[in-house]
Amino acid sequence: MPEPLLRVRDVRKAFGGVRAVDGVSFDLARGEIRALIGPNGAGKSTFFNILAGQLRADGGAVAYRGEQILGLAPYVIWRRGVSRTFQITATFATLSALENVRVARLSHTGDSRMLRRPADGLEVERSLALLEQVGLADQAVRPAGVLAYGDLKKLELAIALANDPELLLLDEPTAGMAPAERGALMALTASIARERTLTVLFTEHDMDVVFAIAGRIMVLHQGRVIADGAPDKVRADPEVQAVYLGEETWTT
Repeated sequence: MPEPLLRVRDVRKAFGGVRAVDGVSFDLARGEIRALIGPNGAGKSTFFNILAGQLRADGGAVAYRGEQILGLAPYVIWRRGVSRTFQITATFATLSALENVRVARLSHTGDSRMLRRPADGLEVERSLALLEQVGLADQAVRPAGVLAYGDLKKLELAIALANDPELLLLDEPTAGMAPAERGALMALTASIARERTLTVLFTEHDMDVVFAIAGRIMVLHQGRVIADGAPDKVRADPEVQAVYLGEETWTT
């Protein structure tokens, strides 16, 4: 059996007496698109912050491509091919969409450290191609701060793709978007993932989006994985239904 791209074992994180992440373990296969869902406060964002290096775990192990990454700095993890987005968009508001992507590309290629080489013209073609891929080519020269919210989310996706990742972590990528926009953005993400053979782990509260996109679903509750499997299996799980009772509408 092929080695999983990501192997997580017994990852733990507590804040005082609260176990935000309580012994999470799973394998993520190459090319898989998996959803990580759960109620507010389940520990999803905390877990993502641990995977991406923004937060130090209390214990456990995380192997990416067979190498341990738990405890490494975020920029080291990013340069190894793990990219992420955040619930709240993180872009440079005064820079154009093109410049935002170029900053990420220059960091990835290392050209930003070549002080004797002018930055003008570097990575423009590749950055424009990324904007084209997410449907923002016509917005390239506009400052990120004036983009429509849906376009800002697309820009964040382009930035996340700038380091040519193998693993893409999307923390509530459709948060704040209109229902019609959510499905379109995630369909675009899934299409890009298939085209690039990307592995995707995403958190999401819109169950229509989850069941339309995810090949597998993992449910987190009070820091623990309470279900993990195919969408139909997770949908029928009594504990999952109890956790979401009154909070989510489970529809197809």
